[in-house]
Amino acid sequence: MTAPNSLSDHSLDRDCTTLSRHVLQQLVSTHKADSPLAPAAQDISAIMNRIALAGKLIARRLSRAGLVDNALGFTGEVNVQGESVKRMDVYANDVFISVFKQSGLVCRLASEEMEHPYYIPENCPIGRYTLLYDPIDGSSNVDINLNVGSIFSIRQQEGEDLDGKATDLLQDGHKQIAAGYILYGPSTILVYSVGAGVHSFILDPSLGEFILAQENMQVPQHGPVYSVNEGNFWQWEESIRDYIRYVHRHEGYTARYSGALVGDIHRILMQGGVFLYPGTRHKPEGKLRLLYETAPLAFLMEQAGGKGSTGSEALMDVIPGELHQRTPAILGSAEDVELVQSFIQERLREAEFANVH
Repeated sequence: MTAPNSLSDHSLDRDCTTLSRHVLQQLVSTHKADSPLAPAAQDISAIMNRIALAGKLIARRLSRAGLVDNALGFTGEVNVQGESVKRMDVYANDVFISVFKQSGLVCRLASEEMEHPYYIPENCPIGRYTLLYDPIDGSSNVDINLNVGSIFSIRQQEGEDLDGKATDLLQDGHKQIAAGYILYGPSTILVYSVGAGVHSFILDPSLGEFILAQENMQVPQHGPVYSVNEGNFWQWEESIRDYIRYVHRHEGYTARYSGALVGDIHRILMQGGVFLYPGTRHKPEGKLRLLYETAPLAFLMEQAGGKGSTGSEALMDVIPGELHQRTPAILGSAEDVELVQSFIQERLREAEFANVH
C-alpha cells in the first residue's frame, strides 16, 4: 500500500476549507468557553456566510454590468456624504440589506450610503449584531472596468437603542468583532479577521464557494509601495509633502494608486508599503469614513502585523462623534507608517518650538 502523498492531502484539505467552516474553526479554537464569542461562533459564521453571499451577487452584477440596463453611471442623486450616487452603489447597498433582512442575524445595518442605520425589527430580539459596511468602494472605477471592493465590520449591539440613533456604535475600533473586505477583480477575493489573524479566500465560480487561499497573512514590516493621490500634493500639510519628497529622493520606492481603496490596501497587505489618505488644509478630517472604512482596515492591518494611524493617534483608538465621521488614514507596514508619522511629529515639534520662541 502506498503512503499517502502529504502534499496532495494538504492541497485537498485546503481546497475543502470553505469560508463558513474556517470562521467557525477560528472562533471555536481561539476563544475560551467563557468568552462572549464562543457561544456566538455559529452566529458569526452565519453572518460571514451572508456577507459572502452579498459578495457573490455583487461580483455577478459587476461581471455583467456593461450588458445590464441601468447598471452603470449615476442615479442623479446625492448621498449623505454629499457625493453623487452611482447605480452600482445603490444596487450593492440593497444587496446587503436583502441578504440580511430575513436572516435573523443582525438587528441593524449601517452604511455610508444611508444617513441612518437600517433596522430589521423582527431580527432585534434574536440578532444582537450590527453590520457596518461600504457596499462599493471606488465606484468611480466601475464604469471603466477597474477594481472595486466592499468593506465590512461586525459589532455587537450594546443596550436597547431605544432612540434609533445607534449611539452604541460610537466607540473605538477595538469593539469590532470582525472586519474584512471583498475585492472584485480578475478573481473575487474575501479577506477577513475575527481577531485571530488575517485570512484570504478566493471565490471558485464552479463551486459557488469562497475557498481558503492563505492563512495568517502578514504584511511585511517594510515595503516599496506608497499609495496616495499625489494630485492633492499642494492641498496637504507640509509634513505629508515632506514624506513625499523623501520617497522621491530615495531609491526603492514605487508609487501605486488606483483610486479604489480596497485594491490599494490589498496590494499593501500582500507586498508591504503604506497607503495614505491625509486630510487637507481645508478638510483636515480627510475623506474616508471611520466606521465603514478606516477602522475595519486598521483592524485587519494590526492583525497582520501592520499599523493604522490618523497621523496623530492609532485609528483603532479613535472614538467617533457621529456615524459618518471622517478621518485621515495612514495604513500599512509598521515601519512605513512610523516613517510617515515621524515627518508629522517633526513638523509639530518645529511648530511648538516656534511658538515658544
